[in-house]
Amino acid sequence: MALVPLRPGRTASRLLPLLCGGARSKGASLSPGAPGRLGQRRYKKDVLPSPDGPAPSVSITEIRQYLRAEDIPFHDGYSCLHTPSLFDGGDQPLSASAPFTLFIDKTTGSFLCTATLAEGTWQDFQANVELRHRGITPIPPASSEEMEEEMRQAREDARCIWERALPLWELLDEKEIKETKALFGISMVTDATLKRFGVRYLRTARSLVFPWFSPQNATLKGLKLVRVEKKGSTITYVEETLPRFDSYRNLFGLPLIGRRDTELVLTGWELDALALHQAAGVASLALPRGASCLPPTLLPYLEQFKRITLWLGEDLRSWEAAKLFARKLSLKRCSLVRPGNLQPRPLEALNQGLNVTKILRSALLASHKSIVSFRQLREEVFGELVNTEQVSGIKWARFPELNKLLKGHRRGELTIFTGPTGSGKTTFISEYALDLCMQGVCTLWGSFEINNVRLAKIMLTQFAGRRLEDQLELYDEWADRFEELPLYFMTFHGQQNIKTVIDTMQHAVYMYDITHVVVDNLQFMMGHEHLSVDRLAAQDYVVGAFRKFATDNTCHITLIIHPRKEDDEKELQTASIFGSAKASQEADNVLILQDRKLVTGPGKRYLQVSKNRFDGDVGIFPLEFSKASLSFSSSKSKARLKKMKGEKELLANKTVEGGSGASKKP
Repeated sequence: MALVPLRPGRTASRLLPLLCGGARSKGASLSPGAPGRLGQRRYKKDVLPSPDGPAPSVSITEIRQYLRAEDIPFHDGYSCLHTPSLFDGGDQPLSASAPFTLFIDKTTGSFLCTATLAEGTWQDFQANVELRHRGITPIPPASSEEMEEEMRQAREDARCIWERALPLWELLDEKEIKETKALFGISMVTDATLKRFGVRYLRTARSLVFPWFSPQNATLKGLKLVRVEKKGSTITYVEETLPRFDSYRNLFGLPLIGRRDTELVLTGWELDALALHQAAGVASLALPRGASCLPPTLLPYLEQFKRITLWLGEDLRSWEAAKLFARKLSLKRCSLVRPGNLQPRPLEALNQGLNVTKILRSALLASHKSIVSFRQLREEVFGELVNTEQVSGIKWARFPELNKLLKGHRRGELTIFTGPTGSGKTTFISEYALDLCMQGVCTLWGSFEINNVRLAKIMLTQFAGRRLEDQLELYDEWADRFEELPLYFMTFHGQQNIKTVIDTMQHAVYMYDITHVVVDNLQFMMGHEHLSVDRLAAQDYVVGAFRKFATDNTCHITLIIHPRKEDDEKELQTASIFGSAKASQEADNVLILQDRKLVTGPGKRYLQVSKNRFDGDVGIFPLEFSKASLSFSSSKSKARLKKMKGEKELLANKTVEGGSGASKKP
């Protein structure tokens, strides 16, 4: 029986009309499990700093200096600095003997008080310190009225669902209990474990219900519902949350953690946390968004642990996420469980009767020296040989021919993309990135050539597959769905300094676990370079900065570069990329959008892969453009993937219609 990974969470508000007697969300479906528009959203996603008013950055050195200057006691943690709370002691001076319940993020300066749940930016912290100096009781930064109302409504909706959900073992029909447990793969999970974690079952929606209790007063803050969809032999787990997924920050299992616990296993799924506790008796927590993101706001709750083992899943995507999260948590205290046949996800290990404790003991240390031997790499090499499909990366759904050449989208690579002026580079690359984003790849767009409103309009049209100008009544429905994507935009436009852009990208990787950055285009970062009067040297520096960022942050960067001015009759080559050869040398992949103009009408467009460092396959395939949906798609004619043994052969055979297969580098 095939298992499909969890689909991204959505709001659970569409279940409310059925459960709470009345339509709560405009346009929501009344039937559990039936497709329907999500409830009208009132929240706004975080945006990255604007060039007109950037958020002041702060270094860990500056934070320490400020705390010493203000005579605020603190000590170093793994990811945060610990201080007494400003909001939990009245006007009394901060004492080193007071509980250190306020945590300041070492990277961003943001703070969270676990005693009062007050949180804010570094500037908010400084402002409250000033209030104390004036004898005024510090005031926790307030959320917007819209956000407060949304969270209040979410708590009410969650309570409505929670009251109607029942403990699984209290269902009257014993047969139904067994069938339900078998459906979710938890036949081996005992009722005692389910009871300890407070898991319930919502019969109406055929969903397991996982509660989110406030760590402050144990009140219900939200819920996650997980249901199963079966299609033949394939099982898909679908998550829905209250409040909305972006605001759902539940470390499932946190109320069960004792103050003296120093070791923790971090999982990507609530059922895995149950399995770990039952099989090994270890403290375990489940991340709210699985392997897709570790929100920095959760780091203070993980400070007490001296050792954290990350066991996020059973595929290489989870393994890559674990390595990324270990950097946030501090490498020196983290160990990673490598996925494999004998080391599946925790729930599967429990079902197979594997020794979970032994698997945890075999976890690999996240930190390592700069020089390693093959013995240390041996298991990783074997893992890549066993999981060749996963190693090749995430496949494009809209461009199957691209999968035949590049094999997939992989982290840590640099892709250079070029094409003639007016050929549709931005339109193509927006769909290229959208395809991956729809599969859960956290994406950051840096559009310096066209503004974000226009870019978002293009991507929304491609997402909906239709002209929404002619169907405005559908706009809210598609906009709601589009807003669920893990997609962010830099607010820069026009010429920008490369250091400012890199700093913003670094912030996005830390805050939102970005794994794909699109930069359109490189030429807009060369106007501010003063390292050399030589424009080519300036471009080499910028390309080198992006290459280093991709490698250091295990993040894929797609960089658009304009070509040199050449004869329109000639097709572009790798050497046509503007600048020196450094861009194509540093790149892992080089993509060229070829636009063959015809005298009698519109030309034909082809996508050429002229460099592929992963396995050497290069080639070219035709594209078709739909003006209504602004979408490129592979040609449905008999033309098939064309062999390319080299660019010279391509130029010499421009009229050849096609072939089969793909060539290999010699």
